[in-house]
Amino acid sequence: MSGDIAAARAALTDLSGKTAIVTGGARGQGAVEAEMLAAAGAAVLICDVLDAEGEALATRLTDEGHQARFLHLDVTSEAEWAGALDEIRGWTGRLDILVNNAGIINRKIIRDMSVEEWRKVMDVNATGAFIGIKLAAPLMAESGGGSVINISSNSAFSGHYDPAYTSSKWALRGLTRTAAMELADAGIRVNAICPGLIVTDLNRGSPHLKPMIGMTPAARAGEALEVAQLVLFLASDGSRFITGEDIVIDGGFTAGAGYRRVAKETGLL
Repeated sequence: MSGDIAAARAALTDLSGKTAIVTGGARGQGAVEAEMLAAAGAAVLICDVLDAEGEALATRLTDEGHQARFLHLDVTSEAEWAGALDEIRGWTGRLDILVNNAGIINRKIIRDMSVEEWRKVMDVNATGAFIGIKLAAPLMAESGGGSVINISSNSAFSGHYDPAYTSSKWALRGLTRTAAMELADAGIRVNAICPGLIVTDLNRGSPHLKPMIGMTPAARAGEALEVAQLVLFLASDGSRFITGEDIVIDGGFTAGAGYRRVAKETGLL
C-alpha cells in the first residue's frame, strides 16, 4: 500500500488532536455520534438539557480512556452557547467539529398545532443550529477550519405530516448551504445529514415503524450507529472536499419509495 493511500485511509478514522461539540448528545442518536467521535480520538463536549444522562455518558467515555465532558446546553439560548464555547476554549483551546444534532418533534398536523408548539420546534431544531454556527465559527476559524454537521432529515425532501418538524428540517438544508458559502474562506465545511427512519430506544415501540419499514427499499430501519459512521466521515479529513451538501441515509426511501410500492403492487417488480 502506498504512503498516500495509507494516509488517506487513516484520515477516515483518526480525529486525534481535534475537538468536537455534539448537541443533543446525552442519549439516542446523539450519544452514539458522540461516542463514535470520542473513539476516533476527538475530545468531545457532550451538550444537552438531559443532565443525568449526559454526565453518565461523559463519565463512561472518560473511564474508557476517551476525552469527554458534559455541559448543560439549551440550544435556543445564545448565552448558554457562549458558555459552551468558553468551556471549549478553557479545555482544549480549539474547535474542529460541530454536530448540530439536538432536535425535537411534535406529531401534530397544522390544524391541531398551536403557534407556541410551532415556535418551540423551530427554535430548537433550526434556530439552535443557527446560533451554534454563528458562535462556533470564529473559534473554528482560529483553529484552522473544521466541519459543521447539521442533522436534518429525509422529511426535508417531502411534505411529512408534522409541519413544524418538517419545516425545521427544510430550514436546516438552507442554513447548511448558506453557511457553507459564507464560511468557505475560513476553511469551514458545512454539510447536512438527512436520516430516514432510525431506530433508537426512544421509538422502538412506535406504530409508524412497521409501515415505514414496509415502504423502505432496504426493507429495514436504520440504526444510530450507521448515522454516526457518516458523522465520523464528514468530521474527518477524508471528506475535506465535501461542503454544502445534503446527504440522505434512509435505505432508499427518498429515492422513490412511493413509485416502488406502485411497481410492486402492479406487478412491475
